[in-house]
Amino acid sequence: MRHASDVTAFSDFVEARSGSLFRTAYLMVGEHQLAQDLLQEALVKTLIAWPRLRDRDNVEAYTRRIIVTTSISWRRRRSFHERPSEALPERATPDPTEATVTHDAVVAALLTVPPRQRAAIVLRYYEDLTEAQTAEVMGCSVGTVKSQVFAGLTRLRGLLGHSFEEATQ
Repeated sequence: MRHASDVTAFSDFVEARSGSLFRTAYLMVGEHQLAQDLLQEALVKTLIAWPRLRDRDNVEAYTRRIIVTTSISWRRRRSFHERPSEALPERATPDPTEATVTHDAVVAALLTVPPRQRAAIVLRYYEDLTEAQTAEVMGCSVGTVKSQVFAGLTRLRGLLGHSFEEATQ
């Protein structure tokens, strides 16, 4: 679009023919919002090609052709067939209140673990640090971190029993 007359001509075309072109787009895709997207994309492609179009009497046919070919290419995409649904399928997740109770029990048990073991567990599993990073933070060797984590987890298993296994899965 190099000339002001091209901008005016394209704007006049869109104003005059967008209703008819929208109907074509709607019939191609069958959804209002998707038809709007399709029409928008077709008009952008027409705008880009506007300076190259010699016969301005066939611009509407050219744009309809873009609508048809674009809708066909959309249908070929795998994502086109994915549709949102109003109701999401139920997931098999635990009751949030049970998760809160389990979390509270784990925290209470964690507070009974000796401080160095607690620090090693918190840094490794809650802060997601590596053994080397945990050792650096604690100012000890990696072997010490491993033994402190092992001892702390053993103590937690003893305190929590079955609920510990559920909490760590």
